Amino acid sequence: MKAKRALISVWDKRGILELAKALHEMGIEIVATEGTAKALEGVPVRRISELTGFTEMLDGRVKSLHPHVYSAILARNKEEDLRQLRKMGIEPIDIVIVNLYPFMEVAAKNEELDLLVENIDIGGVSLVRAAAKNFERVTVVVDPEDYNLILEELKKYGGVREETRRRLAVKAFAYTSGYDDAITQALSSRLLGKGEMPDILTLRFAKVQDLRYGENPHQKAALYKEIASIVSGAVVDAVQLQGKELSFNNILDLNAALEIIREFSKPMAVVIKHTNPCGAATGETIRDAYVRARESDPVSAYGSIVGLNGKVDLDTAREITSTFVEAVIAPGYTEDALEELKKKESLRVLMLPSIKRREAGIDFRRVVGGLLVQSEDLTEEDFPDFKVVSAREPTEREVQSALFGWRIVKHVKSNAIVIANGEWVVGVGAGQMSRVDSAKIALEKAGGRAKGGVLASDGFIPFRDTVDAAAEAGVTCIIQPGGSKRDEEVIEAANEHGMAMIHTGIRHFKH
Repeated sequence: MKAKRALISVWDKRGILELAKALHEMGIEIVATEGTAKALEGVPVRRISELTGFTEMLDGRVKSLHPHVYSAILARNKEEDLRQLRKMGIEPIDIVIVNLYPFMEVAAKNEELDLLVENIDIGGVSLVRAAAKNFERVTVVVDPEDYNLILEELKKYGGVREETRRRLAVKAFAYTSGYDDAITQALSSRLLGKGEMPDILTLRFAKVQDLRYGENPHQKAALYKEIASIVSGAVVDAVQLQGKELSFNNILDLNAALEIIREFSKPMAVVIKHTNPCGAATGETIRDAYVRARESDPVSAYGSIVGLNGKVDLDTAREITSTFVEAVIAPGYTEDALEELKKKESLRVLMLPSIKRREAGIDFRRVVGGLLVQSEDLTEEDFPDFKVVSAREPTEREVQSALFGWRIVKHVKSNAIVIANGEWVVGVGAGQMSRVDSAKIALEKAGGRAKGGVLASDGFIPFRDTVDAAAEAGVTCIIQPGGSKRDEEVIEAANEHGMAMIHTGIRHFKH
C-alpha cells in the first residue's frame, strides 16, 4: 500500500530536513509537532494543532495526545476502521518518525531533579508504541540511521515492506523499553533515596562486539553495553586504535586499570595483572609515573595491562614498547607516540578521552539463578576523616604514603595488602586466605623498598603478627580499618615498634 502521510516529531534532528524533503518529493504529506516543524524550513508541513484544533499546552507538555492523532495511527487496514476514520474526517498516518527527549544525556550530567523530570517524554513514547503496535500498516522509525532504509523502500515499492515494518517495530519497542529503564534507574536514587535498592531491577544491554573467547578458549563470550547506563567514560566507550582483537580478560583488566587511574588528578600510571594492580605510581610526567609503576614489580609487569591518566607522548610510548605489554588505555596520544606504538603490531591501544572521577552507581554480579546488587565502592576519604590510634603521630610523608596506599588497596582482591613508599606502590599481596600471608607476599615483593614505607590493609588486622612482620621489614606506619576484638593488642604492637597507626573506620573488601 502506497504511503501517503507521515508524522514527524523528533528531538534529535540529525538528517530530518533531508528526510522530510525526500518524503515531500515523493508526494507524502508531512505532519509535525511545532518544534520539529520549525526545523523543516522550506518543506510544506501541517502542524498537529491544525489537525486536532488543539494548540500545544503547558509549555509543550501536551501536543500530540489527541484522539485524532492516535486514531490516524492505530486504525487497521480493515474496512470498518477506515469507515470510522472517514466518518470523523480523519486521514490515516502511514509513517511515524519519532525520537525522544534526551533523558539519558541529561541524567548523565547529574542535572537537577526538575530538569530531569521535564525530559521525561510522554507523547513521543505513546506515538512510538501506537505506531509499533500497528506495524501491519504503519512504519515506525526511531533511529536516524534507518532514514535511508525507508527512503530506499519508498522509492522502490511506494511503501515500506512488511518485513522491514516488523523489524522497525521490534526496534521501537526496545527503544521505549530502554528509555523507561533509564528513567527508573535515574529516579530510583532521587525519589527513593540514595542507596535504596529498587524492588524490581531491569537491566538491558546491547552487544558491542563478539570476543574470541571467554576467560578460557572453550568459553564463548561477547561485550555488551548497558543501554540505560548514565555512566560516561566507561571502558565500553573506549576506542581501539590498533592491535589484536580484545579478549574477555583484556577488558576485565582494562576496566580495573581505568577505575584506578580515574581516582587521581596528577600524572598517574597503573600496571594490571589479573585485575589486580601489581604496580602503581604518580610522577612529574606520565612517563615518570609509568616507569615507576612498572618498577614496582618488573617480573609481574610482563604481559600486563597499562592504564595512564594523561596524554601519551613519544618518551612514554618508547617505554611501553620496550617491554611486552598486552594493552594500554589513556585519554590521548601524540602522533609520534602512535607511530612508536605501531612497532608493536599486536599491542592493543585504546583511547578514552573522559577519564575522571564519577559518582557511584550500581554494581552487580551474577550468581547461578540470581543477581547480587550493591552500590559501588566509590567513597572519597581523606586523612581528616581518620583516627590516629598509636602513641606516635604519622609524619607528613607517612600520611602521603598512607593515603596513596589506601586508595590503591581498595582495588586489590581481598585479603589485600599494599606497601606504599610515597606515591609509589612497592609491594602487593592479593587474594590470600590469610591476611598475614598477603602481608608476607607484599613485603617480599617490596624488599628493601619497604623501609620507611606504609602498609595499607583493606580489612582490619586481627593479630599482631602482621604488625611484627611489617616492622621487621622497615615499615613505619600502618593504615587499616580497625574494629578487631584485638585492636588494643595490635595497637600496642605498633607502639612497641615505634610505628604510627591510622584507623579509617571503613573497610574495602573486594571479592
